[in-house]
Amino acid sequence: MKKSVLFLSVFLFPFIIFAQNLSGLDEIAPFNEGLAAVRKGETWGFINKKGELVIDFRNDLVWQEKSMITEKDFISSSYPRFVDGRCMIKSTMSEEGITVYGFIDKNGKEVIKPEYLNITEFQEGYALGILVTKSFRGKNNFQLNIYDYSFSEVLLDTKGEIMLLIKKRDGISMSTRRYERPPLTTKFLSPKSLALKSSENTWEIKPLDL
Repeated sequence: MKKSVLFLSVFLFPFIIFAQNLSGLDEIAPFNEGLAAVRKGETWGFINKKGELVIDFRNDLVWQEKSMITEKDFISSSYPRFVDGRCMIKSTMSEEGITVYGFIDKNGKEVIKPEYLNITEFQEGYALGILVTKSFRGKNNFQLNIYDYSFSEVLLDTKGEIMLLIKKRDGISMSTRRYERPPLTTKFLSPKSLALKSSENTWEIKPLDL
């Protein structure tokens, strides 16, 4: 009897630990690209098709974001997911308190730094985003840091490399009280074409050579 108990303890122990690690889940999303998001409270992780937790629970995965192009979901589902091997994450600029976006890979490693005020999921290996860069200008009379900001609407690949500078953007306030996430004015149609929105709210097609 003691041998039987010992046998069961040795062989079932890993499975008991596995079950404890993944108990108390609030939501299990569908699989996409071999991984499924699982939620505990406001944190999400990812499991593989064996039911193993391959990306631990974290609070920076993007879900239930709203698009600034349309009123539809920023991503087409209410849970994090991988598209083209990338899952969107978000962070907060330390001094400004403004949300910026980037991406992780399937190992949970940050591959595109969160520095986009607005960005799409990847499609056929490319995404559109509004990149913010800042440079230190000095301190004011109250010894607070002053920065200069520049904004660019760009096309980027899954490595985070800028493939095309579409246009410079302006009129974006980086004051927390007045900030509104800027809308994208471009749609990615295919690796051969973009659609650009004009100031008159009309669209034009721009051929690409990627």
